Amino acid sequence: MSADIESFISKNCPWGKLPDSAKLLLGNSEKEYEKSVLQYSIKNQLRFLRSFHRDEKSYYENVLQYSRSHLMLYPYHLSDYIVTRMRITPFQYYISVMQAPVSQDLMEQERSYDSLPNFTATDCLRLLGIGRNQYIDLMNKCRSSKKFFTVRRKSVRDLLPSKPVSDVPIEPWWVISVGYVTEDDIKASPTQLLLEIVDKVIDDGPQRAGTLKEDDVRSLYVKGLVYLDVPMDDHDCISVPPLEGFVMNRVLGDYFETLLYKIFVSIDGNTPLSELATVLQIDLQLVKNAVSMYCRLGFALKKNKDVSNLDPSWLTVNSKSINSCRCFTRKWRRKGASWGSPTPRRTLRASTNPVSEVHEQPAGPCSSQDLSVGNRVKRIGFLFDSNLTAFLMMGNLSLGLKSHAVTMFEVGKLSDESLDSFLMELKKVGDAGEGEAQRYFDHALTLQDTVRFLRNNASISPEGPAAGEAATPTSGLGLDLVRCESLQNLDAETCARLLNKNYALLVSMAPLSNEVRPVTSCTPPHLGPAIPEVNSSWFKLFIYFVSGRGPPSLLVCKGTRLRMLPSDHDKLLVTTWGHDPGTVPTSCSLITLNDALTHSAVLIQVRGRSLHLHLQAGSLADKRVAYGSLTNVRNKLVNHPAVESLAEELRLRLSCGYMTLMRMRTSEADDDVPNLDDWTLLDCCFGVPLFDNALNKDICARILDHNLCSADR
Repeated sequence: MSADIESFISKNCPWGKLPDSAKLLLGNSEKEYEKSVLQYSIKNQLRFLRSFHRDEKSYYENVLQYSRSHLMLYPYHLSDYIVTRMRITPFQYYISVMQAPVSQDLMEQERSYDSLPNFTATDCLRLLGIGRNQYIDLMNKCRSSKKFFTVRRKSVRDLLPSKPVSDVPIEPWWVISVGYVTEDDIKASPTQLLLEIVDKVIDDGPQRAGTLKEDDVRSLYVKGLVYLDVPMDDHDCISVPPLEGFVMNRVLGDYFETLLYKIFVSIDGNTPLSELATVLQIDLQLVKNAVSMYCRLGFALKKNKDVSNLDPSWLTVNSKSINSCRCFTRKWRRKGASWGSPTPRRTLRASTNPVSEVHEQPAGPCSSQDLSVGNRVKRIGFLFDSNLTAFLMMGNLSLGLKSHAVTMFEVGKLSDESLDSFLMELKKVGDAGEGEAQRYFDHALTLQDTVRFLRNNASISPEGPAAGEAATPTSGLGLDLVRCESLQNLDAETCARLLNKNYALLVSMAPLSNEVRPVTSCTPPHLGPAIPEVNSSWFKLFIYFVSGRGPPSLLVCKGTRLRMLPSDHDKLLVTTWGHDPGTVPTSCSLITLNDALTHSAVLIQVRGRSLHLHLQAGSLADKRVAYGSLTNVRNKLVNHPAVESLAEELRLRLSCGYMTLMRMRTSEADDDVPNLDDWTLLDCCFGVPLFDNALNKDICARILDHNLCSADR
């Protein structure tokens, strides 16, 4: 099915209103369009409509078959039919999903645990208790029980659990509804009390789990007699703490997973779901379905949940649930609480009335005043790319840092509420690294300094203090760390609306990977690349043209075949189109270049010794940062003709970042008093660098000196 046809179907466009070009794609057949609508509905787990399919049960069987074959999440929003009419619970669905990867046919293909998509694997872990290690053990047992003389010693189903894990997380504000109950279920019920609860739910309708005994609710759910709904209201607000228990396997790319990632980066604790749906221009019910899934998996916390009139049994179990009723405040986070603990049924410390204790907490971020749009305070957004999260995860820098790095990558954002614990973990990172690992340590330590500089700093608040309020050291704005690639999942207009709603200032990390299309913005103001093309090889060629300086460079078109290269230089800087540059020895570069040219254009440059200068040319004589013997070199190079001309042409005094100059040759002059002719311009990057702590501090200091964040700049 073409993307154009899917677009018309998603907009509920009837056949009569389709343009002729779309009808032509369907062979001018209305029946083909109806088939496409049916396929789209099954693929996107939509509710049954008799207009295009007569048999409701057959339709939902097709939905489950498609979802199962593509390893999609269980369609919880269809539970009212799939559970009550077809008796297929989430547990049974995931059992059938897990049976496929361990069956003989797929065993021969050696399908690994990584074949399960991220959210599906997480839900399997939650319900079945099967994670990576358990899956590997299951596969080994399955191999050992292969057919021998046409007899299998143990079936695959016998290796899988027979019921959901007993400590599956259940929140007291969730709603229970009756599933598919048969006479055999009634006869097998261990107590009359459970039957009375089932009768109550049948007679009075769905019940809030917290009004019943926790053990009874859990027992009914494990037996499959009831199913759980996670209700969401238009005005509910959701916060996303650092992820715990998230399974990082692979991205499936189905409609619901795409929606989950879009909302992940867009959601914040002060935006009601109705407003979020308006900003994203997504149907409100779809937003509710996605947020309901977050809460079900334990990745999000509902801030305005109803915890009144709870049965006493809920007060001594599920400490995560009770603690999450408290507002998601920095004070609570500083106590070192663990969100999403793998052991959710811990006992609370004794209290005479824990529920009243929850309600007596002072109003925090989830107070009604903060939820109003008029009183919402915008924040600063620090834009980073996936390389930073890779450095934080690959370096084994701190045991507690990984969950924050996973959140930054998967959610696409680490909100201000989580930064206190994030800074505590960064503080544990040492400064003693070796080899390539030193790069990871440097980025972590410099990121810590950058977060402390940008966060709650009254000197870089574009909006300034409120009227009649004096500026204080903590009167600045909060800070969110936002991943550029996650914003690219949104269309340009939606991204602009989201950034303008939440942020007063954007600051980019420098340099961003060439594989990333930088976020550009005039509103809110942005200290970073002005246009996406800044992050391309074209910009390099442009600054060489403007400044009249640059290394010998050759841009070679895709498909060209090189026969020889100059041998005057030992190394070449090779930039494959859309990727980061790499250094290649000239002696072995010809084969590498010709291989790259078969699939991409390539920029080839001479490689020399490089040195970084910050962008505020003309003020470099201020020696805030001691660079040892390089200080004099740096101060002298600020007067380099390329630096001066580029600073004037691009008005670099209005931005922040650094230039990279490269030493092409070595003259007889003293290294501390360099010959300007020995150096040439290599690159110009906009933003705040994290790879060099001294350069970072210098640029941050000059942001204040030049007052770059004031409203009149």
